[in-house]
Amino acid sequence: FWSRSILKMTPTVSLLMLLLLLGLSQAHPLQDEGNEEEATDGVDISTRILTSNNATDEILLEGDLLAPRTRNAMMCWSQSCQWRKGSNGLVTIPFTVSSEFTSWERQKIQYAMNVYHSKTCLRFVPRQSEYDYISIENRAGCFSALGREGGRQVLSLNKQGCLYHGIIQHEINHALGFQHEQTRSDRDYYVRINWENINPQMAYNFYKQSTNNLNTPYDYSSIMH
Repeated sequence: FWSRSILKMTPTVSLLMLLLLLGLSQAHPLQDEGNEEEATDGVDISTRILTSNNATDEILLEGDLLAPRTRNAMMCWSQSCQWRKGSNGLVTIPFTVSSEFTSWERQKIQYAMNVYHSKTCLRFVPRQSEYDYISIENRAGCFSALGREGGRQVLSLNKQGCLYHGIIQHEINHALGFQHEQTRSDRDYYVRINWENINPQMAYNFYKQSTNNLNTPYDYSSIMH
């Protein structure tokens, strides 16, 4: 159920992301009492994210994408926004987790990351002195930058509304470069946007993006939808 809609990439990185998609399609939610609520209350991931983000003052695109200050919001024509693959064949992504999170909350975040470790060549590692890293923080809302921005980049998981397995991985996917499924370049073959129901000032949130869809069909049940 994972998104197939990602940033334009080189063939090597596209292959990496294809492997990521194939592997994570078998991932399951956390099996704990917190996930019991997640699985049974009927509230979808997008609704949870938008509800949590009502309190944020950040400039967000498409509801949970942090507007970048250094490049076009939805386009990457170089490798600068890609997490690099090392000579060992692994893509290492340094991260920090705010001390505001309890040990249990940190465990939930780590569990979500471990799914990538078991299914892909991605490795999330605690930051030491790396310049580029993801800073997981307890801000007002659930949001992330799109792809690697350079330097410290914030991935917000508010303690009160964002610490669900699906939301954690949704925002991590954004940090990896995955866009929302409904903005993929071929979406008009699968969904219809009722533009008349959208405030013209908010229409940019529904624009299609130039994406590499890896020859995969549109996924209506994608975690990135």
